[in-house]
Amino acid sequence: MSQVLVELRSGVLHIVFNRPEKKNALTLAMYEAANEAFERAATDADVKAVLIAGEGGSFTAGNDLQDFLSAPPQGEEAPVLQFLRHLAGLDKPLVVAAQGFAVGVGTTLLMHCDLVYAADDAQFVLPFVHLGLCPEAASSLLLPQIAGYQRAAEKLLLGEPFDAAEALSMGLVNRVLPIENLREFAVAQAEKFSRLPAPSVRATKRLLKGLGDQGPQAVLARMRSEEAVFQALLGAPAAREAMMAFLQKRKPDFSSIT
Repeated sequence: MSQVLVELRSGVLHIVFNRPEKKNALTLAMYEAANEAFERAATDADVKAVLIAGEGGSFTAGNDLQDFLSAPPQGEEAPVLQFLRHLAGLDKPLVVAAQGFAVGVGTTLLMHCDLVYAADDAQFVLPFVHLGLCPEAASSLLLPQIAGYQRAAEKLLLGEPFDAAEALSMGLVNRVLPIENLREFAVAQAEKFSRLPAPSVRATKRLLKGLGDQGPQAVLARMRSEEAVFQALLGAPAAREAMMAFLQKRKPDFSSIT
């Protein structure tokens, strides 16, 4: 069974993470499969919207650290970086149904989506500092815009989990729903785009995102800045200690790292 399920139904391209035994932690192969789906979404006129969801009890636990350490992102063509650029650049509506864990990229990707629906059990985490790393996906730019500086600083600097109710109050999600209703509701919302004039939908999204202004350029520029710092930190002692501690199921010791 594929770890990323892709299906076009009623004008909506469903991209569903399907690795529930690992809480849908994302591997290199999963990013590559998702990128192929995004390329289809960008070029196929039958695709009116994209829905991103996760099978099982979680949206995604973020990057699979074992896989990530064995093939860290290098250069502009790294699949994870292509994935983030697809999110930022797609001119068709992006809809998310998030339940359970939404860790790291599972939270930062929401900032690029147009309609975000969360189950009442959703838990969001931005653990980059805990991993000896820095924000990604332009979240250091977008989260302050969405939630205000202080709330963004609390989430990015301390990296503590927050629930769906707080995500709603921050403006990160549109609506919180009972888990049993989540996917059905998100699908129904996404399918509405198949009944609307596609040129008007695309034009409105471009205007909302600031095409021709500083919006997209600022997002991509911030992504590049974050990527440079992220890659430098990835090889530093703090990240090595954090990731080894995670894999060894112990608490990291940063006491000697200055």
